[in-house]
Amino acid sequence: MSDAYTVIVIGSGPAGYVCAIKCAQLGLNTTVVEAWSDDKGKPVFGGTCLNVGCIPSKALLDSSHKFAEARDDFAVHGIDVGRPAINVASMMKRKNKVVTQLTGGVSSLLQHNGVTVVQGSGKLLAGRKVEVTHADGTKSVLSADHVVLAAGSEPVAIPPAPTDDAVIVDSTGALTLDAVPKRLGVIGAGVIGLELGSVWGRLGSEVVLFEALDDFLPMMDAQVSKEAAKVFKKQGLDIRLSALVTGTEVKNDAVTVSYTEKGESKTEAFDRLIVAVGRRPRTKDLFASDSGVTMDERGFVFVNESCATEAPGVWAVGDIVRGPMLAHKGSEEGVMVAERIHGKPVQLNYECVPSIIYTHPEIAAVGKTEQELKAEGVDYKAGSFPFAAIGRAQASGETDGFVKLLADAKTDRILGAHAIGPSAADLVQQMVITMEFGGSAEDLQLMVFGHPTMSEAVHEAALAVDGMAIHMPNKKRR
Repeated sequence: MSDAYTVIVIGSGPAGYVCAIKCAQLGLNTTVVEAWSDDKGKPVFGGTCLNVGCIPSKALLDSSHKFAEARDDFAVHGIDVGRPAINVASMMKRKNKVVTQLTGGVSSLLQHNGVTVVQGSGKLLAGRKVEVTHADGTKSVLSADHVVLAAGSEPVAIPPAPTDDAVIVDSTGALTLDAVPKRLGVIGAGVIGLELGSVWGRLGSEVVLFEALDDFLPMMDAQVSKEAAKVFKKQGLDIRLSALVTGTEVKNDAVTVSYTEKGESKTEAFDRLIVAVGRRPRTKDLFASDSGVTMDERGFVFVNESCATEAPGVWAVGDIVRGPMLAHKGSEEGVMVAERIHGKPVQLNYECVPSIIYTHPEIAAVGKTEQELKAEGVDYKAGSFPFAAIGRAQASGETDGFVKLLADAKTDRILGAHAIGPSAADLVQQMVITMEFGGSAEDLQLMVFGHPTMSEAVHEAALAVDGMAIHMPNKKRR
């Protein structure tokens, strides 16, 4: 069997389905090849993000935050609800409902836009042909003018802690625990580890995070990382730095973790252990050796700035290519590729891709960190403003954290923005827009921000860049 299309997209995660929809909107005959299926054999769209990543984790984060808020914070507002209890089964049912609604929504959008769906595992062959292995083992071959690889990523496994989907689980398994562990170990104190640790910590687990690195959140601005460490410690998360897990032993529905901490060998027992040491591109068996596509030693597909591979007419987007593994980055790469296939030379600005950690408080960033600017020898000026001095934050009882802006000392152009605190993700998006249009600190200084709002912290941080913050004492500049 052979079918010809203008565009074939392998994978229907945020990068793949967005690319397919955009291609279809541009009038291109488009098909999506998706291997994931439900227990009824129907295709499941949305990839890791919608099914076992961004969305279910945020559903659990929201549920656990509401529980912790009712338990710890309602009384100060004069609300007496007694001692709340968590029903894990109901929480999981709600999470699953959210996932089902969104994946079903993607299915409807693909159908609405006329995208053909082919079930099975796709493999790129030479000459822009795609071999599809169906659930029953049969194969078919599709051909296209353009093929877009969007296979996504999968959790990294480590030999010292092999997962068993019961006591030792990966990030997927951590979203399906049926009870709150009394003691929970987490290997990795990065984005995934912090979010998952936060969920179960709020629900009552004693959480210990093992981080092999010497520094906490080294990818974030150092000032933000320092504040985050302080806040998470206050919340009860036990973050062990320079802690390398060397082995695990599962016995009697519990696990003993062996690790070295600053050179000293130790052991510790937990009811459950989450392995959250990162993700790797899902590129195994994605393309034939003669397809013309190449990848690096870590399995990332080689692409140029426009996501074109070395094979003519073949593109790659999302988690399988360079850059951060972020759903929104993958989606916009999908849009860029669709536009380029259609003939429009669109280019994604990788300098303006925000990164977010959905803990409480949220952590968000875009652009350069202060340590990066120092290392690059850039002459810059910095301004920060605490939420403790924001009226809306005080009224809401959300006073942890701050907003920080970095601007070029000569041009005043915003080079980076960082925030930890209430609505940090949305506040940083204001900075993404500003940076995308080449905005300056002065541009923000001259804007009118609503009062009382959390976004006033952005305004004040911009003023602080030049030592002109209104609602706090300014540091004297040398």
